[in-house]
Amino acid sequence: MLRTIVRFVVSAVVLLVVAWLLPGISVSGFWGALVAAAVIALIGWAVEKIMGKEISPRSHGIVGFVTAAVVIYLAQFLIPNYLNVSILGSLLAAFVIGLVDTVVPTELR
Repeated sequence: MLRTIVRFVVSAVVLLVVAWLLPGISVSGFWGALVAAAVIALIGWAVEKIMGKEISPRSHGIVGFVTAAVVIYLAQFLIPNYLNVSILGSLLAAFVIGLVDTVVPTELR
């Protein structure tokens, strides 16, 4: 349980930093980033269950990158008050989050 909480807090902080650094993405505060991280994780989990691990947002390569960008873009429609992102913003966010995830993995092992 503690690992899950830490994972979402780290994901929310990364999302806040990404929104602060990059154009095309905005998050409404820490609680908005926490909600967005949870929604992005749920959508990513659903995509992985439906399509398989090869197309998972956590997979490496171009397929995982595009899937992560689509997941981030779709999340804004479920939580429009917390997350607003353009297509370019979702691509940039997926790239930066992928880079951060290789250095500081937030995935539960």
